[in-house]
Amino acid sequence: MSDLTKQPAADEADATPGRETPAPAAGAPQPAAVDPRLLVREQGFAGYLNDFRRRVRGGELGSLPVVIGLIVIAVVFQLKNSSFLSADSLANIGVYTSGLGIMAVGIVFVLLLGEIDLSVGSVAGVGAAVWAVLSVTHGVNDWLAVLIALVAGVAIGALHGFFFAKIGVPAFVVTLAGFLGWSGLQIWMMGQEGSLNTPSGSVVEDLTGYYFEDKAAAYGLALIAVLAYAGSLLLDSKRRKAAALPSRPLSEILLRTGVVAVIAFVVAYVLNEPAGARGLPLALVLFLAVLVIADFVVRRTAYGRQIFAVGGNAEAARRAGINVNKIRISVFAISGMLAAFGGLFIASLSGGATKNLGSGNTLMNVIAAAVIGGTSLFGGRGKIWSALLGMLVIQSIQQGLNLLGMASEIQYMITGAVLLAAVVIDSVSRRTQKTAGRT
Repeated sequence: MSDLTKQPAADEADATPGRETPAPAAGAPQPAAVDPRLLVREQGFAGYLNDFRRRVRGGELGSLPVVIGLIVIAVVFQLKNSSFLSADSLANIGVYTSGLGIMAVGIVFVLLLGEIDLSVGSVAGVGAAVWAVLSVTHGVNDWLAVLIALVAGVAIGALHGFFFAKIGVPAFVVTLAGFLGWSGLQIWMMGQEGSLNTPSGSVVEDLTGYYFEDKAAAYGLALIAVLAYAGSLLLDSKRRKAAALPSRPLSEILLRTGVVAVIAFVVAYVLNEPAGARGLPLALVLFLAVLVIADFVVRRTAYGRQIFAVGGNAEAARRAGINVNKIRISVFAISGMLAAFGGLFIASLSGGATKNLGSGNTLMNVIAAAVIGGTSLFGGRGKIWSALLGMLVIQSIQQGLNLLGMASEIQYMITGAVLLAAVVIDSVSRRTQKTAGRT
């Protein structure tokens, strides 16, 4: 047991026989019971090291496995092919990660409920089809067509949530039916030709085709990210101090900010400086914006806390006064909207909307990204940034194998192995936490 949990020697002396410890005066504030795990910051580096060991023994691995995996992937492929960490390669990873990554954010919301959405691939296809038919075939304003496509995604997701929350049909069955039904609608909307090309200069084409060539864009985004991160840490520390809770010391805040700054500015340099670099992809900017907004909603709002509560124990959440049905319907609506948005990115990459858009391994990659990134399949545990980490793993593997000239079937097998490893780690982690008394 940590020394922090022991009582001072004076308290032990007060407990001698025949001597009573004076009771607190009436109305006096009672001493707060502080979890010793919250005091590690006061012990300096040794405290963090001990806390890290405790977390690993207790199965609280967090994003550690996927971060280690990303480092290993980068080192291995860079040694095999020196172009892996080049500007073009990193830009490709960022662009190809964005569309599926946005869809994976929606899956993270659903997984936090302890449910699954099997319809995201076909909803992405419907979203792209709605935009293409309105914009290309009927000449509707491009921005308006995009907005209608997103609204269609929201409506489809809300419909899934209604059948799940109100009617009681399992989410697996509802979304599986949606996967089949919306795929049929997508094919019907695309007509006999089966495809509609993206017009040159359209909004959807720019989603993955536009790059900020001005070097100030990449460095500016890096600076904004670093300042925002430092500001969030300082604000959190201020709030904890105001609540008389242990808070991060300034030295730790500076260290964390320094690490983020190094990563952000190195990426900006690679995207900008080498000969032939195209600059900062718009797709990556939009993906990061979705991540930041979704992370704020999940971690900093009452709605986000309610999602975790429903995912952890729906009945307990209901008894606590949370409208469980409302949370479930809204989460599936968010998943549908982000699926439709991701479908527009896929259409941008493929040059247009097709009757097969969103099929193939799209669904599996999206779900795999959320799980590989650290979101639990069992509900109530995970982070929005799991979508980014998981997609980086998947896309880095695909990019590296493409550079080595490996066949697609090898990519599928490796991605499947990584997914299985992530689920095994999650299962073992939960079992270890139960053994340690932390569920």
